[in-house]
Amino acid sequence: MPFDPRQRPLSAPEARVLATLLEKSRTVPDSYPLTLNSLAAGCNQKTSREPVMQLADDDLLQALTSLRQQSLVVEIGGARVARWEHNFARGIGVPDQSAVLLGLLMLRGPQTAAELRLNAERWHRFADTSSVEAFLDELQERSDEKGGPLVMLLPKAPGAREPRWAQLLCGPVDVAALAASQAASAAPAQPALQARVEALEAEVAQLQAQVRRLCAELGLDAPLSPPGQE
Repeated sequence: MPFDPRQRPLSAPEARVLATLLEKSRTVPDSYPLTLNSLAAGCNQKTSREPVMQLADDDLLQALTSLRQQSLVVEIGGARVARWEHNFARGIGVPDQSAVLLGLLMLRGPQTAAELRLNAERWHRFADTSSVEAFLDELQERSDEKGGPLVMLLPKAPGAREPRWAQLLCGPVDVAALAASQAASAAPAQPALQARVEALEAEVAQLQAQVRRLCAELGLDAPLSPPGQE
């Protein structure tokens, strides 16, 4: 039975656990499969994560149990401690390249195709952005028989050069809420930028006054001010 996020979407902890296992299998293969402690460190790291999470061991074990029931992770029994590995591509029913893109979207949130290609460098080297877009298109056009779409192309944000992609493994994307969150995070930068511009304009005006005063003392003609700065 193909994985269908419309019937059973992943929870946020499940998505973080699954994507972290996929990431570490490619970026630190010598430490993979992961112990619970290593998995916790990967899930809760503060870089390359959006949002940053703080999952306790109980959260991780609950997520692992659920993912194992869905055949998305496998527990490897060891002599001293249990380790965990993912079954992402086979469990979701996608090629490895698509699994990489889905993992990045789960770890870092919505991204453009160019950002995905750059962020995937240590996971899989895509030839160009067009190849990334081709795999994304396949995931978006996934048939109902295979479980439906796994990604969607978001509306282009105001001022953005490229639209971003979002994963659907955790269920439908609330586009309006996402846009509001982006606007709120960008809003604090506007007053700061305006204040910086005003400070620079004041500094320029002060320097121009000093130049005019020096020219007057030396008996020279003052340079003309640029239009709008007289």
